[in-house]
Amino acid sequence: MAANKLCCTLAIGALLCLGFAALIQAQDKPVTDVCLGCICEAISGCNQTRYCGAGVCGLFRITWAYWSDGGKLTLGNESPQSEDAYANCVNDPYCAANTIQNYMTKFGQDCNGDNSIDCYDYAAIHKLGGYGCKGELGYHYQTQLTNCLNQFQPIDVRTSG
Repeated sequence: MAANKLCCTLAIGALLCLGFAALIQAQDKPVTDVCLGCICEAISGCNQTRYCGAGVCGLFRITWAYWSDGGKLTLGNESPQSEDAYANCVNDPYCAANTIQNYMTKFGQDCNGDNSIDCYDYAAIHKLGGYGCKGELGYHYQTQLTNCLNQFQPIDVRTSG
């Protein structure tokens, strides 16, 4: 009986440590997973088909300049100078998401003047750029974003920066 209690206590302690570590790691990133998902939904319908066209690539429709400002992340040991590094990264959901996190760390700001930096600001920065985020978002993009956030934001376990 005492051995079972000890095992149970150790297991709960380990889970709490893992949860705390995940929370610390999540706090280093300004954009929540729900926000990233909603940006993806608004920009491309989260179409994961490998895509490059009209100057953008991937399910987040990232430009080369955006990828560059986001740190020129790559997959594996690929060199950022590789001809395929940009397309390979932004067509990979995790590499693309990390590029967005880096970009938002660099350019995060209150775009809509509500004295808060939240997913609406990150979505504007993503669509309009770090220097143009106070501009008008298209109706379709803004509607898709709002609908997604209304549906999923209540279940997000952390808030954005």
